[in-house]
Amino acid sequence: MSPRTMFLGKLIGLYFILVALSMVAHKRATVEMVTVLVHNSPLLFIVGLITLVAGLAMILGHNIWSGGALPVIVTLIGWLTLIKSLLFLFLSPEAAVGFYLGRLHYEQLFYMYDAIALILGVYLTYGGFRSTSR
Repeated sequence: MSPRTMFLGKLIGLYFILVALSMVAHKRATVEMVTVLVHNSPLLFIVGLITLVAGLAMILGHNIWSGGALPVIVTLIGWLTLIKSLLFLFLSPEAAVGFYLGRLHYEQLFYMYDAIALILGVYLTYGGFRSTSR
């Protein structure tokens, strides 16, 4: 396993765990924040720019589609981050509201989305700390 994969596994994994736990602890505030975010075009644009940098950095630094589940999941998270940033940047405010609050049913499926982040975080953290570098 490459040192970069191990580092990103630890970093993204710990980030997912901490954010997922924080979201569960503050569900109402999290749902309100997402609702405000998708209704606020300038804020959505700024978040899109920041997320774009993160997604591009992950893709340019780690675009590995072989070598086991850990490197592929890290790469997939980079691509999903890039796609999310492009949605933030290019969706109209109405389309963003319809997509995030309507199609994804964010509030109704909150605990499922949170559980996915937590499970991924545990897997990535475990894989990052368990792996040995080559």
